[in-house]
This record gives sequence, C-alpha cells and structure tokens, in this order.
Amino acid sequence: MSHPLLSLREGPVARLRLNRPELHNAFDAILIAALTGALEAVAGDDEVRVVVIEGEGASFSAGADLNWMRGMAAASEAANREDALALARLMRTLNELPKPTIARVHGAAFGGGVGLVACCDIALAAPAAKFGLTESKLGLLPAVISPYVIEAIGARESRRWFATAEIFDAATALRIGLLHEVVAEDALDAAVAQQIALLLKAGPHAAAQAKTLVRRVAGERDGARLDADNAALIAALRVSSEGQEGLSAFLDKRKAHWCP
Repeated sequence: MSHPLLSLREGPVARLRLNRPELHNAFDAILIAALTGALEAVAGDDEVRVVVIEGEGASFSAGADLNWMRGMAAASEAANREDALALARLMRTLNELPKPTIARVHGAAFGGGVGLVACCDIALAAPAAKFGLTESKLGLLPAVISPYVIEAIGARESRRWFATAEIFDAATALRIGLLHEVVAEDALDAAVAQQIALLLKAGPHAAAQAKTLVRRVAGERDGARLDADNAALIAALRVSSEGQEGLSAFLDKRKAHWCP
C-alpha cells in the first residue's frame, strides 16, 4: 500500500503531495495525521524555505473519504469531536506555518481541499480546477475550515457557498479571493516555479513572518498599539542580521547571501 503523502525535497523547497490518487486525494484520519506531521517537521527545518502543497493524479483533494465519513457517522459525538480537532490542528498548522506556502491546484478541490487552499499563502490553479464547499448537501457544514475560508473570501461570499454547496470554477474562485492566479494547465508548474523564485529572493525570516504581520494587523483594533508594534517590528528587522545584509546588498548592488 502506497504512503498517503509524498514528501519531496528540491533544495530549499519541500513539496508535500497528497498521494491517494485513486480516491482523488480524499482525506481520512491517516492522511490528516501524515500531513500534519510533515508540516510540523518542515516548520522546524531551517533548510526549508518554501512549502508547496499539491495532489497526485487527477485532483488536488476531493474532500472527505466516504468510508471515513461512514465510520465517523457511526461513532460517538465525543469521537467525532476528537476527529474534527485533528483536522483543525492540520489547518491551523498549515495556516500558521513559519514558512511561505503555495497551493498548486488542479482538478477537484472540495471541502477540506478548499481549506488547504485557503490556508496557503499563495494559491495558483489551472482553469479546469473545480471548487466546492459541499458539506450542506450532507446536512453538515464546513465548520473546521470556516475561519480560513471566511478570511480568504469574506463573510458575504461564504454565506452563499456554505449554504448552497454549489460547485464553482477557477474563474469564480479567483474573483472571490480563494485563488491568486489562474494559469493554463501546461503553465501551472512554471507559475509555481516563478513564485518560488520570488520567495527565495526575499529574506527568509521576512518571507516567513509576512503572514504573522498580516494576521496581527488584521486583528488589531487599537491604533496606538498597532503603530507601536509595527514600529518595534521594523526597528528590530532593520538591526537584525538579515535586515543588515539585505540593506547592505541593496546599497552594494549585489545579491543578498540568501539568494540562489
């Protein structure tokens, strides 16, 4: 039996590839645990500077495995709560990963697959990709992934798609903010490579902490505290070894040492 997740390394890039192609990379407890563990491992690996999430076969991820869902339907409420908390841990780990992340999306991305896309910092997809928050068809809701999907597409759009379970295309996903770019299928790998190249030119600490800055600023309502925190951040960055190297490289018209 093949491993449900392939962890591939290309220098400073870690590719985490969902590997259940016969089931369109559907989630079950084993895949959730494997992906969470892989993310936790790359989080502590100083050699990794970019993480790509992708799917093997025809789909990115078609949501929950039907056999897994059948088993959970027969389980107790307490067991279902623990199971949902495992998925919540996966999504939060990805969303807060101290590395820039890229979702490479093709084929179907439903349910938890949409959650993975929403949790990534950069989301690119092929035109034929399809998306859906299909839980309401089963009398359920995308509760665990909702914080990340709502952050990506906003409350107004979420109210529609959560309720209708309608399938939508890549152009719609781009319009509502789930995706950053839609590129031709045969150009998808080149588009991912372009984003990787840009991230590798950025300071590793700066690129990794960008999401932390955005999350803090978006959640802060005290203007004076926000100004003080942001001033403290830029001051610390300017005097850090990375900031000093970046500024020196710019002034000396040379590449910073972290650039390929």
